[in-house]
Amino acid sequence: MTTSIPGSISGAAGAGKTWLGHPRGLFLLFFAEMWERFSYYGMRAILIFYLTKHFLFGEDKAYLLYGAYTSLVYITPVIGGYLADRFLGPRKAVLVGGVFIAIGHFLIALTEGPGGQDGFYLNGFYLALASIIVGTGFLKANISVLVGELYPRDDARRDPAFSIFYMGINVGGMMGPLVCGLLGETMGWGWGFGAAGVGMLLGLVMFLWLTPWLLGKGEPPAPQQLRAPAVAGLSQEWTIYLGAALGVVAIWLVIRYAELLGYALLIFAALTVIYIVWRTLRTLGKVDRDRMFAALFLIALNPLFWGLFEQTGSSLNIFTDRNVDRNILGWDVPASMFQSVNSVFIILLAPLFAVLWTILDKRRLEPSSPAKFGIGLILCGAGFLILVEGAAMAGEDLTPLLFVILIYLFHTMAELCFSPVGLSAMTRLSVSNMVGLVMGTWFLAMAAGNFIAGLIARATGSGEAGGVAQVLDVYTRIGWFSIIVGGAVLLISPYIKRLMHLDLIASEEKP
Repeated sequence: MTTSIPGSISGAAGAGKTWLGHPRGLFLLFFAEMWERFSYYGMRAILIFYLTKHFLFGEDKAYLLYGAYTSLVYITPVIGGYLADRFLGPRKAVLVGGVFIAIGHFLIALTEGPGGQDGFYLNGFYLALASIIVGTGFLKANISVLVGELYPRDDARRDPAFSIFYMGINVGGMMGPLVCGLLGETMGWGWGFGAAGVGMLLGLVMFLWLTPWLLGKGEPPAPQQLRAPAVAGLSQEWTIYLGAALGVVAIWLVIRYAELLGYALLIFAALTVIYIVWRTLRTLGKVDRDRMFAALFLIALNPLFWGLFEQTGSSLNIFTDRNVDRNILGWDVPASMFQSVNSVFIILLAPLFAVLWTILDKRRLEPSSPAKFGIGLILCGAGFLILVEGAAMAGEDLTPLLFVILIYLFHTMAELCFSPVGLSAMTRLSVSNMVGLVMGTWFLAMAAGNFIAGLIARATGSGEAGGVAQVLDVYTRIGWFSIIVGGAVLLISPYIKRLMHLDLIASEEKP
């Protein structure tokens, strides 16, 4: 269904046809990101089993390698964002990122080998992981930047647009593990990883075919300079691609030393934030400086939220397996299947939240981005406390399944107040030549959140020695802590909103 809504779209974003009141480019990016997330979550769903059942790694080494992979996936968008800001532009960055990701998935499938830690096949696997990591660095931050570029910064549809885009992430996140997991576990690992590669390839084909829907957004800042010779007769653009290939080799060399990457993450995060602060103070005027500090405030809340939210795949997953009545109609549902509940709730609730923000905006009642973050932290904390209360009511019996569903519901609502809103705020508050870097830093903060999540999970003592009482005690403390921090964020949100200078954005958008 294609409709045009006269007068509803301002600026360049209003050019061309719209779907459901949004530029068609939003739906192109929706499906491109859906297939990328299909490939990522599909591959991730079987990765730990591939390490332990195919390569026969011990669990400690497998977890270290898995952690190194997920950390690097969140770190590399900082570099990819910077290269897009300065040279490539987000459209080319997304395209080259998808190529590296697809190559990585197919390379895993092709180097499956006979099993065991044969050096040739193991090194092929490391090389494939490195290719996916580099590709994700180019794609992950910059596809969100493209969404932001479709809308003027004062456009009320920005937050709803990111909510719709975020639903695409979760459609892919729901489908990937089902398809790739089923193929990998039943037909062979190569089938599962190959399916992930096919998913990324579909996203690339769609992105290339429907590029005109982007209305010329995301192009390089200096196209002529990008074509100019740089190194050994290569253009600046192909020099960047060669550097990316060398980056694959570098990651291939270091990823096997997983225990060192945790320290590298902390150092890299600190240096990145210091650089942004230095550049903000040195180069920006008062309004842009205030906006950047508002963005950094929101980024600072990111590790806390994801440190709590990401209990889903670790301590909460174990709690569900050991302490929850998972019997449905006589079938004990495997605990891992409940990982899909979050994606299902996102798909159901994201359109409702998009409509809610639009209705509240028309009535001038929509919470600011900082206030939404505060609400998200309160909802996240409340989810933990609801689960604790359900376990207390059950006493010595298993916790009713309803309370696990409720914690997913509350955490999903918290996520919708946090993640799509944060993506939108990063593109709105960043100056044009730093938006990719800031978006990459947003994802870097998520990497720090995953590290914090591991510390919290370890504190629960979720092994046999920990016991349910220790898990619930930790959940009680982090639940109340999240609610208190969320309340504090709500109190200071008017001040952070003033730093955003939203009243000036409309005049700045005019030519």
